[in-house]
Amino acid sequence: MPSIIDILHSDQPIIDVRTPAEFEQAHIPGAHNIPLFTNQERHEVGLTYKQVGKDAAVKLGLTFVGPKLASLVESVEAICPSKQATIHCWRGGMRSQSMSWLLNTSGFQTKTIEGGYKAFRNVVLEQFKLPIELISLGGNTGGGKTDILKALEGLGEPVIDLEGIANHKGSAFGNQGVQPSTEQFENTIAVLLIKLKKRSPIWVEDESRNIGKVFLPAELKLQMNASPLIIIERSFEQRVEALCEDYGKVSTAELIADFKKIEKRIGGQFVKAAIEHLENGNIAAACAIALKYYDKSYNHSLVRSGRNASFTQVYDQQSPTEIAQQLIEWKNQNLPSSAMDQAVVAK
Repeated sequence: MPSIIDILHSDQPIIDVRTPAEFEQAHIPGAHNIPLFTNQERHEVGLTYKQVGKDAAVKLGLTFVGPKLASLVESVEAICPSKQATIHCWRGGMRSQSMSWLLNTSGFQTKTIEGGYKAFRNVVLEQFKLPIELISLGGNTGGGKTDILKALEGLGEPVIDLEGIANHKGSAFGNQGVQPSTEQFENTIAVLLIKLKKRSPIWVEDESRNIGKVFLPAELKLQMNASPLIIIERSFEQRVEALCEDYGKVSTAELIADFKKIEKRIGGQFVKAAIEHLENGNIAAACAIALKYYDKSYNHSLVRSGRNASFTQVYDQQSPTEIAQQLIEWKNQNLPSSAMDQAVVAK
């Protein structure tokens, strides 16, 4: 039986046979949901199990699944033309076993994840307790950290874009749509850690514990705080310009609502001034007010954390790729080889 780590490194499709509601709450990144039961059907089977017993629940489950057998096989065939698949349910019980039997009968070669999604979650939580080599990119809002991270990734560096995974830019103005659950956020980060660890150190942005409505695992945040910190410095004017590019994509009504969210922290007079600027079409002046607030907030959090910058990179007229190249050069000169490199040397 392959381990969960082996399965995550494999390219074999993962079929999650849990209900749509279970899958939507959180799942293995990249898995495909082909539910054995609908949400209501699973509720009825569970209720029957509690009130009547296992045998009655199994028979009810068979009446639900029976008419779906052909369509279930066809759904998996569409995802797994090679007829090889890895199956899992919540605990590796009857749902995954039943689907494996059906697929094997139909000419598939299947593996099941022992312990199911619950075992996967144990692996996820364990990842954050293990030592992780990280480099954190810090600096004030509008400094271009996200663009630099993308450039680092484009140059072949291991990167985990926490804000991208969270679907949020980490401020009152950072909403980019529906966020994943914190559980799903953790799942995605953990799988990336598993896949990227041998190429460490991994680049991340220096984030606060919460990014919108999702939270970084406490153990991961502690390791981020202990990692080398690179501060990206950029002029106030350039940061205002960068913010205007982002905020220019958002409606005035949404921006006004976002300013009102931080009224108690920024001060009513500043929010009033920012709203007037927005209503007059002067988004740059409103952005400047937001930046002064976030600069104060970030600098305060940096002092409170007691962290000192390992390196400061000035971002002026260079492109994000040029900045990324300079950061890679600094890394190669100042940080020990990754765990994988050390292992090769040891051999």
